[in-house]
Amino acid sequence: MDLGLTGKKAIICASSRGLGCGCALALAEEGVDVVLNGRDPEPLAATAREIRDRFGVEVSEVAADVSTREGQAALLAACPNPDILVNNNGGPPSRDFRKLDRQAMLDGVTQNMVTPLELIQAVIDGMAERGFGRIVNITSLSIYMPIPGLDLSSGARAGLTAFLAGVAKTVANRNVTINGLLPGKFDTDRIRSTTQFAADKAGVPLEEFAERQRREIPAGRIGTPEEFGKACAFLCSAHAGYITGRNMILDGGLYPSAF
Repeated sequence: MDLGLTGKKAIICASSRGLGCGCALALAEEGVDVVLNGRDPEPLAATAREIRDRFGVEVSEVAADVSTREGQAALLAACPNPDILVNNNGGPPSRDFRKLDRQAMLDGVTQNMVTPLELIQAVIDGMAERGFGRIVNITSLSIYMPIPGLDLSSGARAGLTAFLAGVAKTVANRNVTINGLLPGKFDTDRIRSTTQFAADKAGVPLEEFAERQRREIPAGRIGTPEEFGKACAFLCSAHAGYITGRNMILDGGLYPSAF
């Protein structure tokens, strides 16, 4: 299927590795010029080289913390008028909620709620004026299916989801959509960290605990960043203009609900 994205421009936050990288690869394969972002210049440069070599699209690299005003300004300077914005950011480390002080809570909300809202504020009116815009927020299955130790991440991402449900309705008639992708267990550094935290808490060896988790997933495996990226690319496509204010769960059937 031709997704109708050739020549579009995208900002993809936290895209040097993991799920953000999967999204960048999938969009570049569809002919989208991409602005990549990450805090560590080395994996960022490696991902940029791979995309240039494989797909021949324009690639810009912004090594910055997207949660800072400076990082956001650098992203928007690299692409002042994006057609696509993929919001993504690392979550707070796994931690018992009793150990969260006030600053840790404020930092977590800034990372996973305030930052994507600030970027959306910066780009949404331009998208509406041009008559095309796709905003995809990578959140987490944990907003529906809470995970102990990820309470701060889950709370901030749930707040973002509720906030944008109303905003999405205000721009849908201008062909601007806002949707969420809710990953379950994917092969990323983040899932390895949270699995280690849970295994330690349960007093179980890491491999044994990881195998137990895999058996709980009806698909019998964890997901790949590549397949996650393909779902993101479809939500960004010209064919997805009638999908907005929705949250797509990608979890191999783990979430136990029909709705």
